[in-house]
Amino acid sequence: METPEAIQTVQLTKTADGTIRVGKTRIALESVIHHFRLGATAEEIAQKFPSLKLAEVYGVISFFLSSREEVEKYLQRQEAESNAVQAETESKFQTETEELRERILARWEKRAELV
Repeated sequence: METPEAIQTVQLTKTADGTIRVGKTRIALESVIHHFRLGATAEEIAQKFPSLKLAEVYGVISFFLSSREEVEKYLQRQEAESNAVQAETESKFQTETEELRERILARWEKRAELV
């Protein structure tokens, strides 16, 4: 039996915004880990994400299990950033909605004065 010359690892790419993507796909590391934590097998995860190869899914799971502390920190940062963006978006939406409501009410008042 021949021994392998190199151990293959999964390619992880960090984007400009700090998101880690799997292989040459747009699938985020946290997406694969999320399904793994829910109890999905590597095969099931590969079916959910057809752009991922089964070997890549196994690679992500292996990376997660061998570097759990580092990955957990990354996941916490991603979640905190996601929560901050969501809060900012909701706040902006609420402000814009209130401004729009005020403009509509002002128009209705002007129309009522004309009648």
